[in-house]
Amino acid sequence: MCRTVTVGLDGSPESLAAAEWAADEAWLRAIPLRLVHAGDQPLHDYVPFAGHPVATPGMDRADQMLREVAAVLAHRRPGLRLRWARLDGSPAAALTDAAREADPLVLGSRGLGRTTGHLLGSVASAVLARAERPVVLVRAAADRRPDGAGIAWQHGAERDVVLGLDLRDGQTETVLDFAVDTAARRRAALKVVHGWNPSALQDAGPDDEQPGRRAELLAEALRPWRDKYPQVEVAEEAVVGTAGSHLVDASRDAGLLVVGRRRRSAQLGPHIGPVTHHVLREAVPPVAVVPHD
Repeated sequence: MCRTVTVGLDGSPESLAAAEWAADEAWLRAIPLRLVHAGDQPLHDYVPFAGHPVATPGMDRADQMLREVAAVLAHRRPGLRLRWARLDGSPAAALTDAAREADPLVLGSRGLGRTTGHLLGSVASAVLARAERPVVLVRAAADRRPDGAGIAWQHGAERDVVLGLDLRDGQTETVLDFAVDTAARRRAALKVVHGWNPSALQDAGPDDEQPGRRAELLAEALRPWRDKYPQVEVAEEAVVGTAGSHLVDASRDAGLLVVGRRRRSAQLGPHIGPVTHHVLREAVPPVAVVPHD
């Protein structure tokens, strides 16, 4: 199976920002970029990167958008391998299915901020809660311009990768592998934040509730990854309390923020967790949500 970085497009500024991010990620990973428009997802009023287009007679608007975005991204990154496709079925189901072959799936995120009503569109929320592989949410700055400038983040390879790690969740291997590998590919440093609440610890002795012991446990969890990726500078911080606000602060100048999401049984239904919900609402950089058992 040929892996691709896949981005869902609906013509919104957020999806165009996601396409920019996804193109850089595909370039770093040396794999193709796949642009998709899902099902009957309505198109936003589309202003392409290069300005106002002259529509080709008879061309479907979604096809036109995919072709225009692909042309601009290919022009900006010579040699980037590009594909585009229309996906059948409902948007949420089609994108969730596309995520199975994506490395990762990238979507635009809107409504970040304390005063905004919706965190994400309903499609992005459904995909994020159900996808079996990592999904990256990217937002656009309010003043994003048609030439692609004014995005809310910078993809510079030197920018840190920040990881929120919960040692209780069994996520260590899967989420750390994604975060450390991403930092290595970008030649960036990795900052790991572990938030813990003494009152919430189960089956823990008195020593496990001490800050020094939590720091030791975090260092032990990171040791194999330091050995595997000696070129990556890794810093860690164990903080008391919920990790969400700490991660938002730690990632303000980061290139990517990584969090885990526990897979849940069908009976429990989809769920993204309070920390993930918090950082998606308030974090500035793109957020990668990595599912784990």
